Amino acid sequence: MTEKTNVASSTVSAIPQEAFDWYDEYAHGDIDRRTFLSRLGALGVAGLSMSMVAGALIPNYALAEQVSFNDPDIIASYEEFDSPSGHGKGNGYLVVPKALQGNAPVVLVVHENRGLNPYIEDVARRLAKVGFIAFAPDILFSVGGYPGNDDEGRALQKSLDSAKMEEDFKAAARFLKNHELSNAKLGVIGFCYGGYISNMLAAEMPDIINAAVPFYGTPPKANIDQIKAPMMLQFGELDKRVNATWGEYEAALKANQVDYQAFVYEGVNHGFHNDSTARYDEESAELAWSRSVDFFKAQLT
Repeated sequence: MTEKTNVASSTVSAIPQEAFDWYDEYAHGDIDRRTFLSRLGALGVAGLSMSMVAGALIPNYALAEQVSFNDPDIIASYEEFDSPSGHGKGNGYLVVPKALQGNAPVVLVVHENRGLNPYIEDVARRLAKVGFIAFAPDILFSVGGYPGNDDEGRALQKSLDSAKMEEDFKAAARFLKNHELSNAKLGVIGFCYGGYISNMLAAEMPDIINAAVPFYGTPPKANIDQIKAPMMLQFGELDKRVNATWGEYEAALKANQVDYQAFVYEGVNHGFHNDSTARYDEESAELAWSRSVDFFKAQLT
């Protein structure tokens, strides 16, 4: 693990909840960057400038590296896969434990609504450090890949056909499940949009997905009654948008006798696991992560 310095806690604690809510709207395309910054400028937070608040909320991916890309315990590469029902070809970041002997459980890591950014690549490396083979597809491959900044990545992802994107992730799941190093036990973990994709894959691919961990993801649009995989669902208490969908989803999971656990982490926002922004909450993120790893070990090994 590498040492990193996050946004000063004094700055984070001074940011009012409205700013976090506006950032959530901005990050999900409900308002544009100019509107987001204009709202921050009108907020008038004592002791903090608009640029300080914006700087704390907008991702700084230098903060998000916990496992170096050249860590001696892992082998990382970019691999292509076929996606005939999607965009034809896909590509993703494959990370394998260097000490691997024989086959190992595999975990698909699904990014947010902006392509395969450095935070998600780091999540894949974290999984490889604890013994899993991890694969993080970049849904933007067909349009050149993650462009290096979230605003452009978000716009590119929004321009793609949603049904084809879902087919690309299904193809990635098949690619990983059938990988020569796979033990044929496939888990999926995703964040935000990736949380939705994790839910969707569990519903649409019940014979492929063996365990699912959606972080603050909305429910699948159909086939909840087809879910077979055990699930661990992670939520932030202050995430009103996603949490509003949970009651109906939980009722459906119960009605269909799905084996699930759900955790709500007190006082944290949507994106609390993402350590590149002020939404990150270290205590909750570490607890959610340890639970996720233990869950995958129990279900996939």
